[in-house]
Order: sequence, then C-alpha cells, then structure tokens
Amino acid sequence: MVKKQTAGQEQLGAFAPQFAHLNDDVLFGEVWSKEDQLSAHDRSLVTIAALISMGNTEQLTTHLQIGKNNGITQEEIVAEITHLAFYVGWPKAWSAFNRAKEIWQEK
Repeated sequence: MVKKQTAGQEQLGAFAPQFAHLNDDVLFGEVWSKEDQLSAHDRSLVTIAALISMGNTEQLTTHLQIGKNNGITQEEIVAEITHLAFYVGWPKAWSAFNRAKEIWQEK
C-alpha cells in the first residue's frame, strides 16, 4: 500500500487548497495508486525522466527520493540518466547526476 501523500496540504493547503487537493488526492491518490496498470517503480522512472527532460530540478530531488523508496537502484538511475543525456542534453543529465548521487549515497 502506498503511503498517503500529504505534501500538497502541508506546503500549499492554506494558500492553494484546490491545487493541494489535486496533488494529494488525484495525482498521488488516484493516478499513482493504480499499480495494476503501472508499478510505483515504473511510475517513478517515467516521472524522473520527464522532470529531467524539462529541467525541473526543484521537483527532481523529491522524485529521486521517491524513486529510491520505490526500489529504483543506483544502477537503474545511472542507466536512465545516461540514456536521457543523449536525448535531452548533457547539462540536464549532469544536473540530474549531481542530485541522484546525493540521494543514492545517503546512509
């Protein structure tokens, strides 16, 4: 069972309650929970690829940690970022590696 997402409520609930609801209850509550269609591991790989592609490094750190928690190994994240480097750009891959290295080297 996936842990209930509350980041939207915690960070934006008072300021943007509808957005917080859509984040926590729809995106993470409904979409991410459909593991019979796509596993959390695979959703994390897809999400990380999208964030790297767009250069959204602020959200990337959180999703790298979620991906690690969803079972993405260091070898998998290295392969994913290396593959993406040729499609989305070397600087984006370099930035992603810096963030991934911090997360996978945490104890």
